[in-house]
Amino acid sequence: MSITPPALPRTHPARRVLVEQIRDPMTKASVTPATVLAARKRLLQMHHESGVGHIGGNLSSLDSLLVLFHERIRHADRFVLSKGHSAGALYTALWSIGRLTDADLRTFHQDGTLLSGHPPAKGLGDVLFATGSLGHGLSLAAGTALALRMKESTGHVYCVTSDGEWQEGSTWEALVFACHHRLANLTVLVDHNGLQGFGSTGEVASMSPLWEKVRGFDAQATVIDGHDLDAIRGAMDSAATGPRLVFMRTVKGAGVSFLEGRMDSHYLPLTADKYQSAVQELDAA
Repeated sequence: MSITPPALPRTHPARRVLVEQIRDPMTKASVTPATVLAARKRLLQMHHESGVGHIGGNLSSLDSLLVLFHERIRHADRFVLSKGHSAGALYTALWSIGRLTDADLRTFHQDGTLLSGHPPAKGLGDVLFATGSLGHGLSLAAGTALALRMKESTGHVYCVTSDGEWQEGSTWEALVFACHHRLANLTVLVDHNGLQGFGSTGEVASMSPLWEKVRGFDAQATVIDGHDLDAIRGAMDSAATGPRLVFMRTVKGAGVSFLEGRMDSHYLPLTADKYQSAVQELDAA
């Protein structure tokens, strides 16, 4: 028996996203520090208004998502957010390029929303797959990359993973698949912030340094500062004959000092006082 979800009311702000075509061409400006600052503030506002946590991992991946959606992803390209709990950063990046509105963001985590805590299975043109159960995004991205090549498409697939999900076997199986098929149209960005749900990645199941573990695979691996916009651009511009892996050394909670590198930023929402302190700190930056 199938269950059909209730239709959104015609007046629901998120309803319009259903009729958008995937990756319609639009004018995008290069990412600047001001772009990042505005996006960080909007992300914090969205999470605070919805009373939702997972702020740390959203802030660590936000810079790369902004570069991707402002400067890299075009009509034929595809994107997979494997670390689905950073959906807030994805929605903020889409807001930053005008694909989502402030009204859309106010529905984040609300009843009937398309902007769920993890990317939804359908309804958003820029989201191909529901993700959140970690370790599956790279498999989806690799399969998509192979499909595009079989269709003789010029499209490129970008996938953002966490560092923690590289402790899962399915991620490594996907890498074997991608290397075997020499998927040069696949770029994997690893948000290497060093923290996961129950502690540091080193404490839970050490893979440090993770980039050393991919040596021997037929893939190009680069290690960069994941908050350096030029470094992100340069890593994605480099030529590759197979899949490209970009290990981004990031800071969980980047940009807000009392969130940076803290385990509790993985789960806890901001109180009103903490939210005001975070905004004041960003305004003073």
